[in-house]
Amino acid sequence: MPAPPTLDYLRLSYRPDLQLLFLRWTRPATSQEHREGYQTALELARQEQAGRWLIDLRSRGLADLADLHWVLEDFRAAFEAALPGTTRRIAYLTTPYHADILRPRLTEFDHDPNNSTRLQVFTEELPAQQWLQHG
Repeated sequence: MPAPPTLDYLRLSYRPDLQLLFLRWTRPATSQEHREGYQTALELARQEQAGRWLIDLRSRGLADLADLHWVLEDFRAAFEAALPGTTRRIAYLTTPYHADILRPRLTEFDHDPNNSTRLQVFTEELPAQQWLQHG
């Protein structure tokens, strides 16, 4: 298996023992970097058939609303098409302050009842990993 690509704003890793893909943002990202990071992660996910992702936003902060819409609509469609036979879950790991902002945004903007990718916000890593692995 080739090593994940190196980006200065995002650390990507896959843990086969947990069957989890980790995206750890290392700094605030531009809109272009945000989208590039998700697309790069999707390529690694395709290779590993990894449908369970932990996205650590604590060093980055939240994306702007246009990028959130992009994740919920365009990226999620690509995610589902790339990994059709897998369980798809995304756990966002944030600070408590950002969790209080992101949860209502997801409720407001994530209203497609037909999507099969679950999204959840966490402020601690262990509960996020448990949800990803066991539901």
